[in-house]
Order: sequence, then C-alpha cells, then structure tokens
Amino acid sequence: MSDDLTTAGQGEGGSKVSAFIRREIGRVAALASLVVIFIFFTIMNPVFASWANVSGGILMSTTVIGLLAIGVTFVIITGGIDLSVGTSMALVAVITGKMVMAYELNVWVGILLGMVVGGLLGAVNGILITVLRLPPFIATLATMKGAQGLALIISDLKPILFATDVKGWDQIAQGNIIPNFPNGVLILFVAAIIGSLILNKTVLGRYNFAIGSNLEATKLSGVKVNRWLVAIYALCGVYVGLAAVVITSRLGSAQPDLGLGYELEAIAAVIIGGTSLFGGKGTIGGTIIGALIMSVLINGLRILGLQQEWQYVVVGAVILLAVFGDNLRRRRAGDTTV
Repeated sequence: MSDDLTTAGQGEGGSKVSAFIRREIGRVAALASLVVIFIFFTIMNPVFASWANVSGGILMSTTVIGLLAIGVTFVIITGGIDLSVGTSMALVAVITGKMVMAYELNVWVGILLGMVVGGLLGAVNGILITVLRLPPFIATLATMKGAQGLALIISDLKPILFATDVKGWDQIAQGNIIPNFPNGVLILFVAAIIGSLILNKTVLGRYNFAIGSNLEATKLSGVKVNRWLVAIYALCGVYVGLAAVVITSRLGSAQPDLGLGYELEAIAAVIIGGTSLFGGKGTIGGTIIGALIMSVLINGLRILGLQQEWQYVVVGAVILLAVFGDNLRRRRAGDTTV
C-alpha cells in the first residue's frame, strides 16, 4: 500500500514538474534567443554593447513596446486580441496633451489622466466584445481605425507640443531617479512587476487564465465572464495609457499620426515571450524578454546599416517563427487544435 502511494506521489510530482517545464519552455527559449542575438550583434559591431547604446537605444526603445505588450498579454491569455493598442496610444496622447495644456495640469495629474483615458478606451473594446458579441479581431480592428481618425480630428492634424511647457514632463521618461538609468525603463520594470502580481496573485489573474483555457467551463462554474473580460480589456487600456504618457515624454509632443504598427510589434513581443496565441498560457516576464528581443533586433539591424525595408522583412520573419513555435509547442503538448 505504501509503495503504491509513493509511486502515485512520484507520478503526481513528475506530472507537476513536466507541466512546469512545458509552461516555462517558451520563456527559456526566448531568453536564450535574446542572449544569442545580443552576442551576434556585439561581435558584428562592439559599439552595440556599449552602455550608451544599451540604455539610450535598446532599453529606451523597449519602454513603449514593453508597456503595450504587457497589456496585450492579459488579452491574449484570454484567447482574444487587441489590434487597437497602437492607435489608441496616439489618441490617449492627443487627449492628454490637449487636457494638460488647456487646464495647466501638473505631471502627476497628467499621468493619471492618460491611464484613465486608456482604461476607458480598453473598456469600450471589452463592451463591444461582450455586449455586442463581436469577435475580438473585428471589434478591435474597428476601434483601431476609429482611434486613428479621432486622434487626427482632435489634434487638427498637428502635433501637440507640451513637454517644454509642462514642468517635469520630459523627466517622466528621460529623467534619472537612478543614476545612468532612464526613468522610462524604471517605469517599464515597475509596471511589469505589478502586471505579474496581478496575473499570478489576484482573482482577475486566475479568471484570466481560466477564460483562456476553457471559456465554457468557466461560465458554467458561475463566473461572470463578461464582466471580467471588460475588466481585462480595461486593464490593457491602462497600460496603453501609460505607454502614451511615456512616448509623449520621450518625443516632447503628442503625435496624432503615430501609433499604427505598434500593435504588431507588441503582439509579436507577447508571442515571442511564450504566451500562446490561442489563450490559456503566458507570463509577463516572457513578454518583457520578447519586447527586448524586438528592440535588440531592430537596434542591431540599424547599427549594421540594414535598410529599413529589409528591417521590416526580418521582423516579419521573426513574427512568423514565433507563431510557428507556438503551434509547435501546442502540438507537442497534445493539443492539435488550430
């Protein structure tokens, strides 16, 4: 009897270890890829590994994509998608810029305003998906185009310059609370820690995984799925709002035509980081690694002097490889659903 229990315990423990390995393999593979890519570009041009390029080039360029990708991670884990994060970021930037300038708001109120506006835009996506029952792809595609148009209308097709008029706004991303370490990067890592805690230690995080793993079973268990989906999309919007604040601080202005294309880089970072495009699996840590891979790749290609059109080709190939790898992991896990 004791031998049977021991064997059963070992079997259960082995299955837990196996599940943990399957869960972490995407993140480990992404981290290994990041190291290999970094070493390759360093060998090709040692300037690539200089702290000036790492901090001012790679890490700073990761901040916006990283923040957007954290928000998108929550959405993709549910089995959904958000194509509107890039243009929503531009719309939030324009609205925030207009409000900050019109009412002479201070930096902290401006940051809070950006996050609130972003959260509201995210909630709109959630309502379109849950109340109108639109597929996430269609709903967020519509809001992507709508946000793009509204940003241009509200701004009168002109950039909103406010960094020099709002005391301390440029310090949000470019200041240094920690010497030689940009505030924008600090914001990204703090946001990532908070996102990881939400995903792994809260009810919202548990329902996030449950919805992505088995939507119908989650509904049958009595969970108000629609409410939680709206909350998840709203949370994604909060991260979009924070990204808008950071990018306006970096650029010194709100650019109404900026944002289109960011959604693809954010989604790519999420998938590269090991989050399943089909829902139910993902980590914030993996997403940050994925965002770093995107930044390292783009920065390295620029340093090597590769033309921009070829940079797009390389990034597209990386996205294809990431999705192929996601499919491969699913098939090895015994899930053949496509």
